[in-house]
Amino acid sequence: MSQHLKVNDGTIAYEVSGEGPLVVLAHGMGDSRAAYRFVIPQLVAAGYRVAAVDIRGCGESSAAWPSYSRTDIAGDLIALVRHLGGPAVLVGHSISGGAVTIAAAQAPELIEGIVELGPFTRKQALSLGSLRVKRYRAGLTRLMLTAILGSAKQWLRYMDVAVPGRRPADWDEQLRRMDAMLSEPARMKAIQRMGQSAPTDAGAQLANVRCPALIIEGTLDPDWADPRAEGEAIVAALPGQAELRMIEGAGHYPHTQYPDETVALILPFLKAYARA
Repeated sequence: MSQHLKVNDGTIAYEVSGEGPLVVLAHGMGDSRAAYRFVIPQLVAAGYRVAAVDIRGCGESSAAWPSYSRTDIAGDLIALVRHLGGPAVLVGHSISGGAVTIAAAQAPELIEGIVELGPFTRKQALSLGSLRVKRYRAGLTRLMLTAILGSAKQWLRYMDVAVPGRRPADWDEQLRRMDAMLSEPARMKAIQRMGQSAPTDAGAQLANVRCPALIIEGTLDPDWADPRAEGEAIVAALPGQAELRMIEGAGHYPHTQYPDETVALILPFLKAYARA
């Protein structure tokens, strides 16, 4: 059941399931909390209270906001953890991976640990060598066309690269859900502005994160020519306990494409660091 939290200039939609230590799940741009539909039941069954969030501009949250940076999303997540009575472990995908980095640095008393899935947490640099990697070149081109043209069709073409090979049984329904959301002009504008928001704010906070961190990358993530190298760079920049785990064959959405494998990595982390 959807609940709503008023945060400054809009409303954040979320749903809470289960009992136990609090875990907050935040999806990437162009998606909704439904991205975690295979993960939530497993975390609840393992004894956690799970809050899945529609980040600003997406899902059932308000569409129009003054800005959509990782810092903005981090503020929304901190407000939700306070509202739910934290502390919490935060799980963030893609743009929200950068957001949970910032939240951990800004509210260390509320955040016990962070899990980042295919995160955009550092400044990105384009190189000729990267463009030689076909999946990276294809993903980048389709993301750029989405941003320039405001095209839901191009976003769905990106998804074809972002989730290679193995796909969930309800894949067509997922694509229909994304298409319907991004066909709303205000929500397409939100994703365009998220895409224009550089992850430099998250990168600037990496050195200020003191809680444990788990970085999960898919070996076939098209958002990087070398996903392992990106994950290793994030871990190297974190001053506290941090580790990188790779999921073989996964693209940019390991939690949707390989949910069992993703949960198998997250649960030991939660057992070690999440507390009621």
